[in-house]
Formats: sequence, structure tokens, C-alpha cells
Amino acid sequence: METASGKFWQTVRHLRIGKQLSANTVYSGGGELLASTGDIVRRWKKYFKDLLNPTDTPSIEEPKAKDSEVDSFITQAEVTEVVQQLLGGKAPGLDEICPEYLKSLDVVGLSWLTRLCNIAWRSGTVPLDWATGVVIPLFKKGDRRMCSNYREITLLSLPGKVYSRVLERRVRPLVEPRIQEEQCGF
Repeated sequence: METASGKFWQTVRHLRIGKQLSANTVYSGGGELLASTGDIVRRWKKYFKDLLNPTDTPSIEEPKAKDSEVDSFITQAEVTEVVQQLLGGKAPGLDEICPEYLKSLDVVGLSWLTRLCNIAWRSGTVPLDWATGVVIPLFKKGDRRMCSNYREITLLSLPGKVYSRVLERRVRPLVEPRIQEEQCGF
């Protein structure tokens, strides 16, 4: 029987397709070379925390009126449609639930997933597994000892992704008309 840790590292190796994972040393934010595992882990943690949690967040305009479609219970049809569109062969999140598991759910399983989504929707909180991601640094180019030469991928919970996608589909029609053409990503 394969362990969760074994599956995780197998996934990382698969994603890397033969490339080296990372150097045994990294530079601190101040340019000092770090060699101990504890120092390296702390550096990566700080690097990703700073990268993923910006201090200058834009102000958010609150909606003026509630839309009944956005505020209503999540339906099994919404959940089923999102589950059917999941791509197979993707790495699972911390909960080890693969897309194939969700795609193979029958009506009863989809009913339970819909109930979980509605509990999260009504309570305003999600299960810890849905909110926890496994961040993996992937080397781009340059000096392997510099954190900025890596990009990250985050392995997220698939049930959490289903929930997020259902909500995204509900709010998109309300938000898109409010976004100016100049506000685009790249």
C-alpha cells in the first residue's frame, strides 16, 4: 500500500519530468547562503508568504443589492456540471482526492458533495483541507539557490476546487460587466 508521502513525491517527480528538484542551499533574503534544512524551509516559507500575501490590496466595492441566484442554495446540477468538467490525471491536494474519484461519484456521492458545498456556503467557512494547499517550487532558470528563480504550483483539494468553481460561475455574470477593459490580467 502506497503512503500519502510516497504519492506526493511520485507526483512531484512526475511533474518535474527528470529535472532536478532544487539546490541543497538557498540564499536568504539578505544574500546569506543557507545550508541547514530548517533554515532552507523557513526561507521558502517566508518567500512564498511574502509572494502570496501582498500588503497592498485593492479596495473592493461591495455589491449594492443581493442577487437571489448567487445567494440561493448550491444545486446538485451545478456540482455535477463542474465535476464532469474536471480534467483527469491531475495531482491531488492534501486530502488525496483525485479528479477521477469525483468523476466516478454516483448520484448519492454527488448529493453528499453538494451537501458539503452548501454547508460551506451557508456557514461562510470551508473545511481546513479545502483551504490548505501544498506549495511546490518549480525551477525556471538561473541560479538554483535564489528563490526568485522558481515559480510555485499549489496542489489544492479537488472538492474545494469544485466549490470554488461553482461560486465563480455564479458571480462571473455579476462581476464581468463591472470590470473595465483596462483591468486585465496577463
